Amino acid sequence: MDFDGLSVDQAPPISAPLRFFLTAPLFAILAGVLILFSDVLTLSSRYSIETIAVTHAITIGFLGFVMLGALVQMLPVLAGVKIPKVDIISKISYILLLFGALFMIFGLWFSMSKIILLASLFLTCGFLILIISMLLAFRDVINVTASIRAMITSLFFALFITLLGAHLLASYGVGKFSELHHVFANVHSVWAIFGFAGILIIGVAFHVLPMFYVAPRFKKFCKKSVVLLITTGLGLWLFLNLFFDSYSTIAKIWIALFFWAFSTTVYLKLNARRRKVSDVTVWYWKSAAIFMTLGTFAWSINDFFGEKYIVIVSVLIGGGFIFSIMSGMLYKIVPFLVWFHLNAKGYMSIPTMNEMIDKRLSKAQFILFILSLVGFIFSFFIASLMPIFAVSFILSMAILEYNIVSVVLIYYKTLKRKPDFDMSMFTMKAEN
Repeated sequence: MDFDGLSVDQAPPISAPLRFFLTAPLFAILAGVLILFSDVLTLSSRYSIETIAVTHAITIGFLGFVMLGALVQMLPVLAGVKIPKVDIISKISYILLLFGALFMIFGLWFSMSKIILLASLFLTCGFLILIISMLLAFRDVINVTASIRAMITSLFFALFITLLGAHLLASYGVGKFSELHHVFANVHSVWAIFGFAGILIIGVAFHVLPMFYVAPRFKKFCKKSVVLLITTGLGLWLFLNLFFDSYSTIAKIWIALFFWAFSTTVYLKLNARRRKVSDVTVWYWKSAAIFMTLGTFAWSINDFFGEKYIVIVSVLIGGGFIFSIMSGMLYKIVPFLVWFHLNAKGYMSIPTMNEMIDKRLSKAQFILFILSLVGFIFSFFIASLMPIFAVSFILSMAILEYNIVSVVLIYYKTLKRKPDFDMSMFTMKAEN
């Protein structure tokens, strides 16, 4: 691995990101259970209460927790950004987001207006505390790299969608909806997927692919321009969507084009990596690139079908692209955290990162996950298949949780024994 440019001495306590990572798959399991006991026709409507609950169990509960946990860890390490009192801030944010997400899911599912309003308050505070703390921490950055610019941009999108989401959720709590409710919901989802998650993934990829996979570095044009071009496209899409809706497809094609280009670049760089050893995380990145290509194409032409296939688009992009990369990164980040923190404490006789996770289980988890994604798409046309693939998804997420917990247990079991410091350097000095 290439650790060039990392500020490892500023890493936060291991508990700060781990609490987010360990919780994320549990929300995915919950989403799978809700899908299992839902009506397929109801889930085919993007605006049904059941669909909104399931969607946010995945987007906030899994994707949001993984992305925020990754940011808590990566900002100090990749960007040299030190979040003040990061352990306290992450704890408060975590608790608010945990209860906020649960209140939202069950409040919507069982039509409990007071719980929905409480969820809106908790989620808004939880997101804002962490997002604003991160943005303020960037003030001290001197060397603004492409990854840092992407992170800052994604956090501004996160700030916007948090405030918009608070309004939308509160509307369900009070039972009053504005004339622009569906427009706001559309902006909220598009900017969350492409503005927050999409741009964040691009920024992380600039550093992670060369570091973990020894892949060729991204070219200067890609680093300097792609985030700006996507942001411009999202701004154009918002303007057209609000004032000239019939022309919004132009902006969608613009956004899709650059995400397609990024996905293709990722796929080619992984094929050209110097370290040819393949593992499940490489599979996740490659499958994500394929799903994103298919998803952006489907999204850009979906208007011509009256958004009839928007659920399929959501599965391709949200599940196939974002969910895949988040799952793959968990398999890299969690073992890295355990290995790094144990080494920092002086433990030398510990498993390598590749030895911490059972490869057979991780491969089984990947296969079940991809099978469930493909199955959800087919279930759109053959409703009777949905329970089968809901179970496949639940099993996949249960294995993912087990794999992550296994790595964390290695950390705490190792802490019980005394560190085995490497004394060879002191022996050599004594002999001289």
